[in-house]
Amino acid sequence: MIDVTDPEVLLAELRRLRGEVAQLQQRVQLLDLLAHQDVLIELPNRRGFMRQLEAAIDRVARYDDCSAVLFVDIDGLKMINDCFGHLAGDQALIQVAELLSEGVRKSDCVARIGGDEFAILLERADETSARETAQRLGSLVAGCEFCFEGTCLPLSVAIGIATIEPNDGPESVMARADESMYLQKGGSSVAA
Repeated sequence: MIDVTDPEVLLAELRRLRGEVAQLQQRVQLLDLLAHQDVLIELPNRRGFMRQLEAAIDRVARYDDCSAVLFVDIDGLKMINDCFGHLAGDQALIQVAELLSEGVRKSDCVARIGGDEFAILLERADETSARETAQRLGSLVAGCEFCFEGTCLPLSVAIGIATIEPNDGPESVMARADESMYLQKGGSSVAA
């Protein structure tokens, strides 16, 4: 029991409580980060990306803005994992993540949304600029040299494109981008 009549005791208790609140706020921030960031790569995970996508959809609807989503799938990652081990696969994922991040604007959001799949939110991008970005990223990844323990392995990606419409929901945008990526895997050029 604290003495509520002693101002020094009350100030000490106030300082203690403020410290406790600050520690709790730090824990909440850490938990939020862990919930929205990929564990292998310092990028948002699916949950973090969907949060960004929802905000972008709101901006498109409110301001008649344009944005697009790229759905990126790494070709042949299972073969790398099977032949060279998961450490090699992890290194390939990290290298692709770095290339994708370096290949877009800082205002864009690159996220690992699962296994060998990434999503990129291109802010203020119409279909033409999204297609140009997708082609540039595909060439960037294909042109890189990925070597693991002295063995150089080719990397390539399939990229699907979906522009964001004012009445979209996050899941419908992702579904269109995913479908576009699968169409692209069957062909030889970036699909829209």
